Amino acid sequence: MTAMFRRLSMLAAMLVAIGAAPPPAEGPRVLAAASLQESMTAAAEAWARAGHPRPRVAFAASSALARQAMAGAPADLFVSADEAWMDVLERGGRVRAGTRANLLGNRLVLVAPAASRVAVRLGRGGNLAAVLGTGRLAMADPAAVPAGKYGQAALERLGDWRAVSGRVVRAENVRAALALVERGAAPLGVVYATDARASRAVRVVAVFPAASHPPIRYPIAILKGATSADAAPFRAFLMGPRGRAIFARYGFVVR
Repeated sequence: MTAMFRRLSMLAAMLVAIGAAPPPAEGPRVLAAASLQESMTAAAEAWARAGHPRPRVAFAASSALARQAMAGAPADLFVSADEAWMDVLERGGRVRAGTRANLLGNRLVLVAPAASRVAVRLGRGGNLAAVLGTGRLAMADPAAVPAGKYGQAALERLGDWRAVSGRVVRAENVRAALALVERGAAPLGVVYATDARASRAVRVVAVFPAASHPPIRYPIAILKGATSADAAPFRAFLMGPRGRAIFARYGFVVR
């Protein structure tokens, strides 16, 4: 009876200890532009391997993420694919003062399915509309999504927009536009160079001149409602040498 009592006592003590143990620490909640999927995931994994709680990252169009943040969705960091949506959060009082900075840059390209043999010349005297034919041009929605806004600006500047605007299929984000080209639903698409690099199912057929659209900048900021103690350290990691090296490996322009 005494032995059984001792075993029961030990079991009770173990249960109490387990119940009293603090819950595992949670990493910062990050809202990140869809084009950052591979690179931000790699950065989060590198941070976790260094002994920190793994960041929890949600990827979507910057427009969708900014609206979520404005509506009060819990998050610690926001990384946008353009400055305009960060401006929205800043004007709305959602950004912690002094934490906004430009993290990355990118390039804009035109892609086709990998098996396609089309050759495209952009600009006046080019053949974009002719190559497109009756097909669709896949783009992130130019009305809201950064990649689409950059794309429309570039096509307008080069003189191609009027001829192709009626054939644009507006995707919810740049990765959705990429997917349309990958599966052959659209013969051409406008995406970031890093998106094209991440896919074996497409090839780059043209690169938009940098001067044809506003500079592609990815700002980062800590949100005013941040609660994670790792929000500032993870931001510093992303902006530091190790973080920048990860983004450079995925084709981003590091600043």
